[in-house]
Amino acid sequence: MEIQLLQKLAQQNGIYLSQNQLEEFNIYLKTLLKWNRVYNLTSIRKKDEIITKHFLDSLALVKVFEEKNIDVKGKKIADLGTGAGFPGVPLKIYYQNDIDLYLIDSIQKKCLFLEMLKKELNLEYTVICKRAEEIKDIKFDIVVSRATGETFDVLKWGKDILKEKGYLIVMKGKQVEEELRPFVISIKFRGLPERKIVVLEKNSL
Repeated sequence: MEIQLLQKLAQQNGIYLSQNQLEEFNIYLKTLLKWNRVYNLTSIRKKDEIITKHFLDSLALVKVFEEKNIDVKGKKIADLGTGAGFPGVPLKIYYQNDIDLYLIDSIQKKCLFLEMLKKELNLEYTVICKRAEEIKDIKFDIVVSRATGETFDVLKWGKDILKEKGYLIVMKGKQVEEELRPFVISIKFRGLPERKIVVLEKNSL
């Protein structure tokens, strides 16, 4: 069962998933594979690659929160440019009702998938089918974004929907722009290449 790979890799990184969480990841995997055949939600199509490059990579944020002493309990968390739900849905599976999750994407087919996935997983989150710059009526404690456009565009969009003293967390590859270096932490996560994570508090922007 492929999902045991996720359990093993997560455990190697000090993240322990319950049987219920593993079952939810399994439902997520099956649903994504099924929809991806028709709607092309992600270019990654192999099961083991979805597990490592999407699920495990998203869970790396659990360690970022720990390292930066960010308490997520009861917080409004927005996933900006979520696509097929990454990293937001894996975080919701991990934290369950401890977080209030909002998934933001402007592409209709992705929003439809996320609404349907919510029913399949029986998890509560809100899908906002808009561009980030169109969101005016809500602010978030934490905004996360993964592989969404140019870094500085993401910083601008994220800052605009962030509460005062909120955190903006941008997941990037190994190369991060020089001017962001003071805000970057490096995460070495077994089973993944090295990740550079940009963590900004609103009052530092």
